[in-house]
Amino acid sequence: MIGILRSFIQFWIVILFAGSTVLLYSYNKYAENFEIETFETHRLLHIKNPWRGSGDTRYSYALVDKGRPVPELPKGARVIRTPVERIIIMATVYLGPIQSLDMYDQLVGAAHLELSNDPFLQGLVDSGKVQAIQSGASLDLESILLLRPDLILSFSTGESLYDTHPKLERANLPVVLTSGYMEADPLARSEWIKAIASFVNKEAQAEIIFADIADRYEKLKELTSKVVNRPTVFANAPFAGVWHLPGGQSYNSRAFNDAGASYLWADDSSLGGVPLDFEVILIKAANADIWINPGSYETLDALLGHDERFTAFRAFREAQVFNNIKRVNKNGGNDMWERGINHPDEVLADLIKIFHPELLPEHEFIYYEQLK
Repeated sequence: MIGILRSFIQFWIVILFAGSTVLLYSYNKYAENFEIETFETHRLLHIKNPWRGSGDTRYSYALVDKGRPVPELPKGARVIRTPVERIIIMATVYLGPIQSLDMYDQLVGAAHLELSNDPFLQGLVDSGKVQAIQSGASLDLESILLLRPDLILSFSTGESLYDTHPKLERANLPVVLTSGYMEADPLARSEWIKAIASFVNKEAQAEIIFADIADRYEKLKELTSKVVNRPTVFANAPFAGVWHLPGGQSYNSRAFNDAGASYLWADDSSLGGVPLDFEVILIKAANADIWINPGSYETLDALLGHDERFTAFRAFREAQVFNNIKRVNKNGGNDMWERGINHPDEVLADLIKIFHPELLPEHEFIYYEQLK
């Protein structure tokens, strides 16, 4: 309990101003794309780096308790009345925090339900308590308005063809952009549970949940800090003729390093995917020890059926190919992108088991499988 309290206090600074106004300013340990200021009358949630190349674009949301008058706010701040009671999510990635914070009662709509792995959510959909929402070019504003949401959690790619938030904002709907996917650290993505919790007044619970996740992650990371032999690794597989590798500054690259591997593109400066030709990757990764996350392929034969040239990779020939497909349901919904995003400690344990099985001899894979 003392450790939890210390963790809670460590990232909050209390500043007393003249009169009775009190400001609490949260300092995240890992996440860089959000911050929360708590005033006597409201909280301000600031979102930075909402999409790749967004520059200085920044969104601010004023979280004002229901029943309180709206105070004077910074120009451009959007008001969200809290605690919210009716939530729509525009991506399944939000299900991790919703599960951990037990926010199912607030959920009334969800997009991309066909990609969800959450059986409890599917039950809510079947019973009519949660409605399927169309997204992208098929966005149906009327059906969203009928749900009377207090909050719509969404994200932006920076591409108008795919982004729905401009239409939602023009309809004066309470949409909030998040940018967790733009974080470069697995724990940073997980720390966004604090931002989600602020809408339902569960910040203290989120602090405890995240402190526990971060503690487990750091302890696992310590296991590999002194390993000498770090297996060489490459990742992903071609799609539509292009092989996108995780950038050297991406959260995947960070996770591989934390798990004790030597990612072959670690020196790349990109945060996102790096498109490369097959031949370029083969030159560098032909003798790599391990191939990880090769798309949606479930067997070596299926992988080979896509391209016979894969036999040129030693990792393929020696069956050292691992994919995060263990928790994929019949519809293709992968829990790696729901619970796994919120619990990077579990993902890290799987990766350590792959790269250094002797360090976690009793661990059983949660998200990964070795292709056969």
